[in-house]
Amino acid sequence: MKLMGVINLTPDSFYAPSRYNYAMLNREDVEIIDIGAVSTRPGAPDVDLEEEWRRLEMFLEMWKERPRGKQLSIDTTRAEIVRRAYAMVGSFIVNDISAGHDDPQMLPTVGRLGLPFVAMHKRGNPRTMDSLADPTTDIIQQLVEYFRDFERSARIAGIEDWILDPGLGFAKTEQQNIEIIERLEELKVFGRPILVGVADKRFTHGDSARYENLAAAHGADILRIH
Repeated sequence: MKLMGVINLTPDSFYAPSRYNYAMLNREDVEIIDIGAVSTRPGAPDVDLEEEWRRLEMFLEMWKERPRGKQLSIDTTRAEIVRRAYAMVGSFIVNDISAGHDDPQMLPTVGRLGLPFVAMHKRGNPRTMDSLADPTTDIIQQLVEYFRDFERSARIAGIEDWILDPGLGFAKTEQQNIEIIERLEELKVFGRPILVGVADKRFTHGDSARYENLAAAHGADILRIH
């Protein structure tokens, strides 16, 4: 199992200590560094493209001196950010919490550049997602249908390398988040690596390690950690 270490380039992340925590770069057990310049916490405000790029650009300048063995992941929903970052540093993982839904140019851009892509399940946006959690939904069935649709879109766009993220904490009840972890094996039907991020999500009640271990036991391939 791989570890994806988060560096938030935002003033209002889920987990404040990870902001500018460049020590993550030196952790030998972390293989992937995921940087994000737009907060996805519930209620977070929008950030325009130029501000997102301003936050990312300084880090990317430093990334050119990156530690050997680390892979870069950029958390963004904007194709223009992908294009600019690719021109600056070359290949990286695109980590899109909207799975391409927020920007119609995202999937074609990723396919054209031949980049790996993380497709996450969510509903709504940071301001509305909590209100969209439906406790009556068969959450695994919803995920399977969602990623089946994404799989078709990825194929059309020429995306061959993609990772599945069930989107814990995004428009899901506490019980649904736990159920997803306990039934991760059912998402292996797509034959794709499964990325799970539980660190400091509200449903963990401060015990992230418990749910990270549970996710690993149920087949998570990548853990996103702070």
